[in-house]
Amino acid sequence: MVNNGYTLEMAIESINSGYADLVAFGRYFISNPDLVVRFRNNAPLNELDRATLYGGGAKGYTDYPFL
Repeated sequence: MVNNGYTLEMAIESINSGYADLVAFGRYFISNPDLVVRFRNNAPLNELDRATLYGGGAKGYTDYPFL
């Protein structure tokens, strides 16, 4: 498993080359609760609002828009 800054293209290459079996998307997933759908449809990603990370409330965790 690999992670840390991977784009979709980097993830595909890492898996296809045998470098990794799994790629984790932490930050992308926080700001894109529908990340798999966005990847499948080549849709734009929501920007992560770093000011809201680890803030203790819903803002920045459950208020990002879905497609």
